[in-house]
Amino acid sequence: MKYLVELHKHFKDKGNTELAAGMSAYMKNRFTFLGIKQPKRKQLLAEFTKKHGLPNQETIDGVLIGLWSFPYREYHYCGVELFQKLIKKSDADKIHIIEYMLEYHQWWDTVDLISSNIVGVHFKNHPDLIPVYFNKWLQSDNFWLNRVMLLFQLKYKQETDKELLSQAILTLSDSSEFFIQKAIGWSLREYSKHNKDWVTHFVNTHKLAPLSVREASKYL
Repeated sequence: MKYLVELHKHFKDKGNTELAAGMSAYMKNRFTFLGIKQPKRKQLLAEFTKKHGLPNQETIDGVLIGLWSFPYREYHYCGVELFQKLIKKSDADKIHIIEYMLEYHQWWDTVDLISSNIVGVHFKNHPDLIPVYFNKWLQSDNFWLNRVMLLFQLKYKQETDKELLSQAILTLSDSSEFFIQKAIGWSLREYSKHNKDWVTHFVNTHKLAPLSVREASKYL
């Protein structure tokens, strides 16, 4: 697609090999980087979209699949940021491309961004999707999809569904996976800013991993 070709041209020579090595090491060498730090990457993407515009609802799926096929992690971040600008007006069936983004090139950096900035918005706009995908992802053998169900409400504040949050936590509370224990604590810590009493009671009345308790208790 011309859009992807032009985006690649705009980014490909802007990296730094020394930065790339450090960025890759920080991500446990799971991904290759161009070596473009976040502020510069956001500036470059803003310049690109000012000239070429955003994808539309018909082309965004192809753009995202194309960006996800690139070996450099910066392109995956660009995909998330482009989709964020469109998700509020996206039809319910965009859940399929969201699921694709969550299932490929999985690591905390993209999963966490997609959870609160894309899944959270999409579920709020299309609540009929929640019963299907909440149960599907919560029961998945893929702990990254489990993590999404703990984090998608991070920005819901007072609108957080306590029953869903409780169900997700209690379903996963016996997990030995670091990223699950951490996410349990993070979800509770964030909600404690808006409902300290509920979180305090929850932590005191349920058996949680020490890591989860430490994370949850930061503001208690």
